[in-house]
Amino acid sequence: MVDPVSLEIFRSALTAIAEEMGAVLMHSSYSPNIKERRDFSCALFDAHGRLIAQAAHIPVHLGAMPDSVAAALATFEHFAPGDCIALNDPFLGGSHLPDITLIAPIFVEIEHEQHLLGFAANRAHHADVGGMSPGSMPLASEIYQEGIILPPIKLWEAGQLNQPLLTLILRNVRTPDERRGDLAAQVAANRTATRRIQDLVERWGRAQLEEHFDALIDYAQRIAEATIETIPDGSYHFADALDDDGMGTTPVPIAVTVTVRGSVVTVDFTGSSPQTRGNVNAVASVARSAAYYVLRCLMPDDTPVNHGTFAPISVIAPAGTVVNARPPAAVAQGNVETSQRITDVIFGAFAQALPEVVPAASQGTMNNITAGGIDPRTEKPFAYYETMGGGMGARPHLDGLSGVHTHMSNTLNTPVEALEYAYPMRITRYQLRDGSGGHGLARGGDGLVREITFTVPTEVTLLTERRQRQPYGLQGGEPGMCGENRLVHDGEETLLPGKIRLRTFPNDRLTIASPGGGGWGQATEHKE
Repeated sequence: MVDPVSLEIFRSALTAIAEEMGAVLMHSSYSPNIKERRDFSCALFDAHGRLIAQAAHIPVHLGAMPDSVAAALATFEHFAPGDCIALNDPFLGGSHLPDITLIAPIFVEIEHEQHLLGFAANRAHHADVGGMSPGSMPLASEIYQEGIILPPIKLWEAGQLNQPLLTLILRNVRTPDERRGDLAAQVAANRTATRRIQDLVERWGRAQLEEHFDALIDYAQRIAEATIETIPDGSYHFADALDDDGMGTTPVPIAVTVTVRGSVVTVDFTGSSPQTRGNVNAVASVARSAAYYVLRCLMPDDTPVNHGTFAPISVIAPAGTVVNARPPAAVAQGNVETSQRITDVIFGAFAQALPEVVPAASQGTMNNITAGGIDPRTEKPFAYYETMGGGMGARPHLDGLSGVHTHMSNTLNTPVEALEYAYPMRITRYQLRDGSGGHGLARGGDGLVREITFTVPTEVTLLTERRQRQPYGLQGGEPGMCGENRLVHDGEETLLPGKIRLRTFPNDRLTIASPGGGGWGQATEHKE
């Protein structure tokens, strides 16, 4: 029998290990996207592949990572100390190709025998993994155009680097030195977790540790079930749409019916669009990740996040749809844009059951920009990737925040100094987009405006949403403003579509204005 005090100590220890993994990854990585923006996530699993702890990193990574561990367990019958499995295949537990997951088994030595205790895993977004355009977030129609595909494969085996595999990976990317450094940082993060878990075994013993794994999962499930029981029973339907798929399909509807019965909830995406030619398609793990995130938001702040947290949640995502695409569908935007719209529709459904709890829609996009070319300072290729913050939806009786990453993102913006140091471009404007949040009793947060001036010829891809369909308000609140993308070339300004690949030239200026959040509640007059 596990007592509550030891369970809380144990829970805090596991969470601290996951957070330390993130600190190691951040401080030892090479790319600004990981080092500065913190586009990574870390988690711990038991020997059965059940999530036991995670750091407060990227929601869309963390909810999907259990599928990556499950794919590794299904691929390999045996593990050894010093193994490290790499994968990014979205149809085998990944999310999209730039997100490379490294999974390391954790062994402890007991009476001169090695015993598998669990796994450490981390997922990081690499700024380039090959494909048809720099940054590996192209306007693609099949996954083979998006970059190198890694099924579960041992990058390290029994402590030995698989050098031919690493050589193959690095030969297929534009920035091999940066990729090598970021992969090494991921390996270091998992090794840190291994040492810390081994320390816990020395203090607690293997049997007590595994007993606490089970108790922590049971505890999280009880909290999740109790939370769901507070939601009125019923079926709640909501629908919204992506602006387009970047290749002519517009709009792309996403529908959900959330059914609450006692202590269980079913999230059913029947009625959503068939998968599209463009790469807004999401894989099933991304759809589940969004559903898990929304339910977690309804739980108490101190709820542990593990396998038990998600046990009362069932997700129905029909195969062949935009929320569960079949290969060889292109899926780069599914992880970043479609995940946001999935979140929007689930919150919209729950708003009918919990009108005084659920906030209005946030910006509903990650405003993805990738850019690449030849850096004259090094005479080597560069690849830049970033997502931009925007307006948070107004909360019941409380204004939304401005200029922040929301929902499935949770990264930071790249500091101007770091961006200009790393890439041949300049930031000539960076400010809040005043007045872009929706009015209401509580006002939606404002978006951002960022203007980039290019200093060399550059290939640019924009994957952005909410350029045509506004973030919705709730309970009488007004919607937030749509975002805008504009390019100034030779003194002429052009309004760009939300999804486009273009070539820019020295002194061209690209301006991205992100959407505002929706307002909440009916206001008798506009707030200034």
